[in-house]
Parts: sequence; structure tokens; C-alpha cells
Amino acid sequence: MSHSYRHHLTVRSLDFWLARGAVLIIVTLQISIVNDLTMGPPWLAPALEIALLIPLSIATAWSQGRARRASTKQQWDLVARDISRVRMLAIVLTGLVTLMNFGALARLIHAILAGDAGSGRTLLLDAVNIWTTNVIIFALWFWGLDRGGPAGASGQKQQSDFLFTQQMKDASTRFPGWSPGFIDYLFLAFTNATAFSPADTLPLTVRAKLLMMAQSSISLVTIAVVASRAVGILN
Repeated sequence: MSHSYRHHLTVRSLDFWLARGAVLIIVTLQISIVNDLTMGPPWLAPALEIALLIPLSIATAWSQGRARRASTKQQWDLVARDISRVRMLAIVLTGLVTLMNFGALARLIHAILAGDAGSGRTLLLDAVNIWTTNVIIFALWFWGLDRGGPAGASGQKQQSDFLFTQQMKDASTRFPGWSPGFIDYLFLAFTNATAFSPADTLPLTVRAKLLMMAQSSISLVTIAVVASRAVGILN
């Protein structure tokens, strides 16, 4: 537990800031939605996400500080408990963002089918917005779930959900001790949303395959239905 978590504190600490920044980008994208696609008042989703992000960031910093000072088994048990709670809060936040983005896509499709959608330009802007949010959301899912989470929440060696190129037999000797960071999962989410398949990373578990299927489906619907409709209106 101590060696693994200290490694992430020193080597991967930037990933936590990148993840926080990713959530803030999602909040900004939600605020900039042009058409009325929000579930509830327009301020509801951003307010809930910020309300979860602030205590999550504080709790993460607190658990990291305790991990740096931990030296006994009892102290590490307390750190493991804190990390598990932080991870659950992160999953709740990611789930909320996922629900809100899916709701926005569903409402946009309903508006198109009902003939109540806005202009082609606003439809195209909202389609790009939803697609970009989709990429960031699933980067958070991949990063937060693979191998028990970015900080090894359970304290035990976890089964990998993804196999990256650097971890394969022929490349592992060139990248000793390599482990994926947030940018690696963001790249995975981007390629899965554009090519509808991973470029250089293999899903190993059922949940990884289901997540990738869900992301590709949302991306396909956004591009094929919403964006094509918007382009058609513009033409």
C-alpha cells in the first residue's frame, strides 16, 4: 500500500489536478449549451458538480497528506479507508456528469424529432459540446476505475482493465515500471470516440468493454444524428 500510493503521490500527482481541470471544463461546456437541453434549471448540473468537486478535492489533498506522513500499519489502514471514501465520491461525481450529458443528448434528439430544435448553427455547436463532454467523461471513467483507481484505493494489486502498448511483452523492457496516467486515458477516450475502437489499447475486462461500447454509442448518435441534421439545415 505505502509504496504504491507514494509512487502516485510523487509521480502522478499532476493527474489529480488534470482530473479536476477536466471537471471544470465539463462545467464550462454545460454552461455554454445554446439550446435548452438541461435536466432542470441550467445552473443545477454545474452547481451540483462544483458542490461535489470542492469536498472531493479537499478530501484528496487530506488523504495525500496523511499518506505522506503514514508509517505504521494502523496509519496506512486509515489512509486506505480515506482513499476508498474519496474514490466513491469521485464515482458519484463522474456518474452525475454522465447522466447530465446523456440527458442533454436525449433532449436534443427529442427536439430534433419533434421539430423544435434551434438553428443548424446552434445544433452543431451543441453537438460538438456534447461530443467533447463525452470524451472527457469517459476519460474520467477509465482513469478512475482501471486497476482500482489512480491511487490504488484498495491497497492491493488490482486486475488491469486495459492493456497499453507500453505494458505489452515486447515493449515492457523499454518502459520499465511504466503505468498509465490521465492523459493516456484521455487519449484512449478520444480515439474510441473518433474511430469507435481503441488505437493502441486493449480492453481486458467486461466493464471496460461495456464502458467503451457506451462511449462509442453516444459518440455515434451525436455525430450521425445530431451533427448530420445540423449540417443538413445549414446546407
